[in-house]
Amino acid sequence: MFTQLRLSYVGLCGFMFMLIYTCTAPPPIAAIGPVPTPQQLAWQKMEYYAFIHFNMNTFTNKEWGYGDESPAQFNPTELDAHQWARIIKEAGMKGIIITAKHHDGFCLWPSAYTEHSVKNSPWRDGQGDLIRELAEACQAYGLKLGIYLSPWDRNHPDYGTPAYIDYFRNQLHELLTQYGPIFEVWFDGANGGDGYYGGAREERRVDKKSYYDWPTTHALVKELQPDAVIFSDAGPDIRWVGNEKGYAFENSWSTIFRDSVYAGMPDFDRFAKGQENGTHWIPTESDVSIRPGWYYHPDQDQQVKSLSHLVDIYYKSVGRNSALLLNIPVDTRGRIHENDEKQLMALADYLQKSFEINWVKDAKISASSSHPKHAPENLQQADPSAIWAASQTDTQPQLTLLFDQAVTANTLMIQEAIALGQRVKKFEVALLQEDQWQTIYTGETIGNKRLLRFDTQTLEGVRITFLAAKGPVVINELGLFNALELPTNE
Repeated sequence: MFTQLRLSYVGLCGFMFMLIYTCTAPPPIAAIGPVPTPQQLAWQKMEYYAFIHFNMNTFTNKEWGYGDESPAQFNPTELDAHQWARIIKEAGMKGIIITAKHHDGFCLWPSAYTEHSVKNSPWRDGQGDLIRELAEACQAYGLKLGIYLSPWDRNHPDYGTPAYIDYFRNQLHELLTQYGPIFEVWFDGANGGDGYYGGAREERRVDKKSYYDWPTTHALVKELQPDAVIFSDAGPDIRWVGNEKGYAFENSWSTIFRDSVYAGMPDFDRFAKGQENGTHWIPTESDVSIRPGWYYHPDQDQQVKSLSHLVDIYYKSVGRNSALLLNIPVDTRGRIHENDEKQLMALADYLQKSFEINWVKDAKISASSSHPKHAPENLQQADPSAIWAASQTDTQPQLTLLFDQAVTANTLMIQEAIALGQRVKKFEVALLQEDQWQTIYTGETIGNKRLLRFDTQTLEGVRITFLAAKGPVVINELGLFNALELPTNE
């Protein structure tokens, strides 16, 4: 009897301890505002991937084909998708988006719904399927495959009528069911104008907002490829950055009022930087070509962007809460040109060496406040899920790095834990030199990643003050680097 009472007493004490602990344990960090879907989050962490413009325009030396080209003109003599994938993998990119059909309507796969495709070209004796070859190459090199399918078709006789929408969706169904997992579906905002249109040779305009019935098409993509994200000017998953220079806005929100934008709208640029209190999470993608043109032109072989230019693009896209979609115009052989490969490898080498040593690992790190479960030392761990979070009551939290021995640096990296929302509205960075703090930068947004460049200098500490935020600041990665000096004689 006594033993039973003692056990009951012990059990009651244990229950009371757990109850007290549960009541006093710190609450979990709640998400704020729109947050990314798992698919958007996986896409955002890719950061850098390739666009390949290769199609009929490659052989007509044009940017936009009229639609009256003969399939016989498409005939790459040395096409090697494995060469593309190898170079892109070595360049540090995570995937490839291919122009499966551009505005001229020529299809890189043997579509059952048109004769204007590789099945009527001399390439591979009409038995080729470039999308399949690329899918197999991506699988071999561990890259993700994306599909660009132009909504505009200057070849098809039904463009501008309801019948064309069925054709467009039939081709989308082929691409999303025959080639394995697709990570991104890319819809261009260029729609309507003059074209061949099956011999009509006329101008056809469409209401870009209503003609395509985008919600139905988006639903089809989600049904066939639930893990894919959809790009257009307005999303629904990723939006255009607003230019083709590869530069995101210095201050950029991943949130936007989705109902105020649509694909192809004429004044989209005024919405491109997003809105602080936007209703939907639709981050930006920054697209740019490594050459002046999107397609290959022989006279541009000596106009491949310099290393300094490419590095600047990287900092102003990936480093400004965006993703970098870098276009590589495959040449008439069906290969990535040697000049493009050289610059891609130069950029890869620069990024690898510049971000190899993170001085944050050697710092004494402290914060003005911390959530009990998320200390600042978490930012020195290799675990990407480890975070630092300020306390609920700290309205202007600070992170401070101090070094026993001064370090040389010129680049600061800050990443928010975007799975919990984009929060920071204003922050400043100060450097410690000879026991004096000097503010070197004041900015607004951070988001997935912010890369700040400053003059190379020796410093004893770094202090980041978060001056305004939507809620408790949550950071999941911090970096301090000494990036390589760039050549000045390019």
